[in-house]
Amino acid sequence: MPELPEVETVRRGLAAHVEGRHIVAVEVLHPRSVRRQLGGAADLTGRLLGRPVAGVHRRGKYLWLDIGADTDTFPLVVHLGMSGQMLITRAGDPDHVHLRIRATLDDGNELRFVDQRTFGGWHVDEYAEPAASRTPDTTSRLPDSIAHIAPDPFDPAFDVGAVIAAMAARHSEIKRVLLDQTVISGVGNIYADEALWRSRIHGGRGADRLSRAKLTELVAAVTAVMGEALAVGGTSFDALYVNVNGQSGYFERSLNAYGREGEPCRRCGAIMRREQFMNRSSYYCPRCQRRASARPPTPPTARKQTPPVRVVAHAPRAATAPTGRDEKE
Repeated sequence: MPELPEVETVRRGLAAHVEGRHIVAVEVLHPRSVRRQLGGAADLTGRLLGRPVAGVHRRGKYLWLDIGADTDTFPLVVHLGMSGQMLITRAGDPDHVHLRIRATLDDGNELRFVDQRTFGGWHVDEYAEPAASRTPDTTSRLPDSIAHIAPDPFDPAFDVGAVIAAMAARHSEIKRVLLDQTVISGVGNIYADEALWRSRIHGGRGADRLSRAKLTELVAAVTAVMGEALAVGGTSFDALYVNVNGQSGYFERSLNAYGREGEPCRRCGAIMRREQFMNRSSYYCPRCQRRASARPPTPPTARKQTPPVRVVAHAPRAATAPTGRDEKE
């Protein structure tokens, strides 16, 4: 699934092309792409036709469009899944073989949803209550289906202190905590490995065993690496992730950990390793990112020994001859 830098790149591209435009036609080409929509393709089409796109927003790895005007708006949630793409094309351009949904705009452009694996899709949602949305900006309320997602490091509502406290309270591996979207959103496998490498932390270490200073360093690394990736359009390992113009990101060239098994660590020269973690791969340096050494076993308390009892053996006494006084008369 695309992570924060990739989704934000898509959001920015969409905002530049669709905000203020009206949807004049909708065509659903695969039923799985609207499986989350109550009422299916017909209901989705009816809800979108003739309405303007008021805004494009993101929380972590999740994307939605505000559809409607003034107070009569609702969120169109876009699940990119593993291979979803939101593309802006001209009407009449050749269709992609995995085109799933087409929305025609009033300027002649088309918003196309391409999804090879069909794990993603569109659905109309409702806004969460302001208290549940956890954002002070009422113009970009969260859809109800993602209201449980925590703010990401680029969200004005992001509270570094609260995130560090939440991490420190988790009795789980630190990488598992980084991937928990209810603690900090936007981080996936790629940027988790990159941030852990920068912080010299092994992903298998317990979050509650790390110092507050180390957790602060890690959150700063997460923010920095995702910011750098965003600046170059994200990370593209294959054609499954592209921006709205079909272009790939370039951060793959700057990766220090992810995908570098068998290559020398850029910091110390040790050979990078890969191990399984949560049905995915983790990449790390065995020298820079050591596992926490096991505590040596506490020796058992020495028992207080009782000094041995000294046994002295004596030779038996020689028999004494009876005297006459001892004999009975």
